[in-house]
Amino acid sequence: MPDGRTVAVHEFGDPSGRVVFAMHGTPGCGLMRPEVGENARELGVRLLAHDRPGYGGSTRQPGRTIASVAADVAALADHFGAERFGVWGASGGGPHALACAAVLPDRVVAAVAIASSAPYGAEGLDYFEGMGELNAMELEIMERGPEAHIAFLQEQAGEMLSGTPDALREGLSTLLTPVDRDALDLHTARWLMEVFACAVAPGVEGWHDESVADLGDWGFAVDDIRVPVAIWHGGQDRFVPIGHGRWLAEHAPGAQFHYEPELGHISIIERRVPDAQAWLASRLRG
Repeated sequence: MPDGRTVAVHEFGDPSGRVVFAMHGTPGCGLMRPEVGENARELGVRLLAHDRPGYGGSTRQPGRTIASVAADVAALADHFGAERFGVWGASGGGPHALACAAVLPDRVVAAVAIASSAPYGAEGLDYFEGMGELNAMELEIMERGPEAHIAFLQEQAGEMLSGTPDALREGLSTLLTPVDRDALDLHTARWLMEVFACAVAPGVEGWHDESVADLGDWGFAVDDIRVPVAIWHGGQDRFVPIGHGRWLAEHAPGAQFHYEPELGHISIIERRVPDAQAWLASRLRG
């Protein structure tokens, strides 16, 4: 990066295709499931997914905001020769996809947010309504200060890295509605554990930085987005409840809202990423 940081990038799909950036969840890294890359290849999409600062192979960037991602994406797009591109983000990646849409309107053709959170403290949003205990308790811990939060994340990381797929399902029990428990099968659980191990390999500080950014001032206003946006959200989501998706759809001008009442968080990401990539590919062709 121009400031001397290193950013790790993972590439999938068609090397000569139109560029789409994928924003991973929180915590996470740019590893994508093989079927996501294959879908990108079929659509003629060159899919680029970078590890955000402090995750995987990317240098930490303390004090970053959600909007900070736009500068990194612009630099990566320059590096890969992409003047215009699409962007999608799932879960914790959703706000980062929207940031690119808001900050880079001359370069982002369209953006998608799947199961994305809305800004903390947003007017008209009960942030915690319908949220599972594990996610809701994190804010209380963060209010005790960085040391308490980092210690909490280290404990979470230790349990994830030393556990089994069954232990993962048990640890997430307060967040899993029946449809998400079914989606978190052995294959998906092993995949999530692989991504998690990649994410926290350098430590949990990047995870901490991102949690602070997500609950702070995002550095942009959703209302100011002027490029086409699509929002996908499930009615059975306890990680990020449906109220967040409704709020984003109401405040991103002209947003297409895809409400899936029978899907949750894990399940909607698994099923709708191909739809999101197809939606972006059609706009890039246009």
